[in-house]
Amino acid sequence: MDELNRITQEIIGGAIEVHKSIGPGCLESTYGACLAFELKERGMRFECQVALPLTYKEVVLAIGYRIDLLVEG
Repeated sequence: MDELNRITQEIIGGAIEVHKSIGPGCLESTYGACLAFELKERGMRFECQVALPLTYKEVVLAIGYRIDLLVEG
């Protein structure tokens, strides 16, 4: 649980830093790129726009959802 709290604190800290720097009103993609930069600066492993498959009955969607940022696995 301590590791999860550490990761969460880094993500929230990065998001606060982005918000303090550029403020409100930007596109989501702008915030995502800036947060990715912050996480990289903090030495965190992450992936952007990770495809998550979805199965509904017999229908299988290779990309049923996209995870904006998958941090530390």
